[in-house]
Amino acid sequence: MFGVGTLNRHAALMNRMAEVLGVDLTDAMAKSVLSGTEWRDAVVRCTGCSDPEGCLYWLSQQDAPEDHDGAATAGAAPGFCNNRLLMGRLRAELLAHAEQV
Repeated sequence: MFGVGTLNRHAALMNRMAEVLGVDLTDAMAKSVLSGTEWRDAVVRCTGCSDPEGCLYWLSQQDAPEDHDGAATAGAAPGFCNNRLLMGRLRAELLAHAEQV
């Protein structure tokens, strides 16, 4: 079982990862691209990261999306990210949804 601190830390890392990839998790949930269960599972997957300090360092090297009019500042999550595939799928689905509107 994970403590609240661990879950909060990894939720924050995951949210920051989504930001630099141009993935709005709230929007993804609102558009039913991401379910609450999938979000929870992603946070738990993040807690299994073999290198959270490396993740934090990688994130610190990325520009803030707000410095780029909210646009993604990284093309993909790093290879060690346990949620790399999920983030890629969400990014693609949200972009496809935006093109339909």
